[in-house]
Amino acid sequence: MDILLIILSIAVLFFASAFKVLREYERGVVFQLGRFWKVKGPGLIIIVPVIQTMVRVDLRTIVMDVPSQDVISRDNVSVKVNAVIYFRVINPERAIIQVEDYDAATSQLAQTTLRSVLGQHELDEMLASRDKLNNDIQKILDEQTEAWGIKVANVEIKHVDINESMIRAIAKQAEAERERRAKIIHAEGELQASHHLLEASQVLVKEPQALQLRYLQTLTEIAGEKSSTIVFPLPMEIIAPLQRIIEKHANQQDNNPKKDTNV
Repeated sequence: MDILLIILSIAVLFFASAFKVLREYERGVVFQLGRFWKVKGPGLIIIVPVIQTMVRVDLRTIVMDVPSQDVISRDNVSVKVNAVIYFRVINPERAIIQVEDYDAATSQLAQTTLRSVLGQHELDEMLASRDKLNNDIQKILDEQTEAWGIKVANVEIKHVDINESMIRAIAKQAEAERERRAKIIHAEGELQASHHLLEASQVLVKEPQALQLRYLQTLTEIAGEKSSTIVFPLPMEIIAPLQRIIEKHANQQDNNPKKDTNV
């Protein structure tokens, strides 16, 4: 009776260990007597105990944080950079057979690739061209992990930490750049204004009535500012003859200069 109970218990354990349930996002890499047999799942699968063994593989996207790395940029600036990578297993057979631990291998490869790629760029490119750098790192990782059955979907640089002295230098550079732009904008405004003033003067020379209207407008503006200045308008028709008389008298004096006499 005891022997029968032991045999029954062994049979129950045997059949219990033979049935495996894999979720939709899981696959089972089955080995038969140590040799790769096939990939099974999802759902209910049967494994022959002792003869067959199974390794579960998760097919979901894995989010891995890359530790902060010390990087020296191409312009010799030391920064600390960390990133996050998104990858998933697309070939369970390779992920188990070709590499011992694909999580650790991908993490180490991401760290070395991050330092290598960022070291080829200047600090300004790291701060302003993150999308390009992300794509470059993702492409390199994806090519190297393809042999492991890994697909790197995305890489994102999270932080670029700079020491305080470099931050102050960047702030000075940005301030100088803003001053340069302000001076250029001011100079362009002066140039445009001079062109418009030239055009306005040409119009006023051709149309004396326009100059008179501008003169009256100036008087209106002065009167509206509550000023104590008194202005007596003088018509241009009076000034023009007087100016001609003065010029004629000056020409006569130039033509008949006085001779010096010695006493």
